Amino acid sequence: MASAFDPEKARVPPALQLPKPPVTKASHADPSMTADKERNIAHARKAIEDAAGKGAQLVVLPEIWNSPYSNDSFPVHAEDIDAGGDASPSTAMLSEAAHRLQITIIGGSIPERCGDRLYNTCCVFGKDGKLRAKHRKIHLFDIDIPGKITFMESKTLTAGENPTIVDTGAHLLCYPGAFNMTTGPLHWELLQRARAADNQLYVATCSPARDTSASYTAWGHSTLVGPFGEVLATTEHEETIIIAEIDYSLIELRRTNLPLLKQRRGDLYQLVDVQRLNSVLN
Repeated sequence: MASAFDPEKARVPPALQLPKPPVTKASHADPSMTADKERNIAHARKAIEDAAGKGAQLVVLPEIWNSPYSNDSFPVHAEDIDAGGDASPSTAMLSEAAHRLQITIIGGSIPERCGDRLYNTCCVFGKDGKLRAKHRKIHLFDIDIPGKITFMESKTLTAGENPTIVDTGAHLLCYPGAFNMTTGPLHWELLQRARAADNQLYVATCSPARDTSASYTAWGHSTLVGPFGEVLATTEHEETIIIAEIDYSLIELRRTNLPLLKQRRGDLYQLVDVQRLNSVLN
C-alpha cells in the first residue's frame, strides 16, 4: 500500500504564482566582443535599442559581453559595480537604457572587481533603471580536455555564494552563457531542454556570437525553450537578435497535461528555497 503524501509539503515556501498579463515579449541580443571595451558598450547599447524597437519588453545579453572571454582580459575590463558611475560604465549604460526604453534588462555578465577579487557578475535592471539584482556566478567554468580545450575561470575569478531570484515579470530560467566548440554541440541545447522540462518553465539562453579568431571561441546559438522542452526560437552562431513571446498560459497548460508538481513526494523529501524562505521569515 502506497504511503500517503502531500505534494504541497514538498516545496518550502510554496511555489510563486504565475504573473499577469499572460504574455511577455523577450529578446536575446548576442553581439560579438572585442578588446575595445568602449566599442563593446556602444555595440551592446545599439543591440538593446534595436531589440526594444522590435517590441521587446525583456532583453537578455550574453556572458562577458564587455570583454574578450579570457583570463588575461578579465582584470583589464573589470568594473566596480557597487561604486557605479565612471567606475562601472557597462552597468551605467544598462541602467540608462532600461530607464529610457522602459524595458527590463538581464545584463548578461561582466567581470566585476570587488576589493582584490574578481567575479563573473550578472546585473538585472528594471524599467526604472534601478538595479534589481546582482548575481555572481556560483559554479565557475573549469575544463581540461586534452587536445580539445583547457580553460580555468578559477585561475582569476572567485565563485559567488548565493543563488539569485528576481522579479522581472517573466517566469523563466535565464542563462547568459558562453559554451565553446567542444561543449556547445554536446550540451548547450540538451541542458536547456532538460531544465525546461524538469521545471515546466521557459528557459532563455544568450551566447556571444562566434569569433573564430578569438582565443576562446563561443558556440553561439542563443535560444528560447518552452515548458515542454520544445525549442521555440534559436539562432545560429552569427551576431543577431532573436525575438520571441513568453506565453504563461502555456506553462499552466503543460503543468495540467503533465502534473509533475502535484506528484512531488512531500513524505520523502522537501525542496527548500532557503533564500526566499529567509525573506519570508524576515
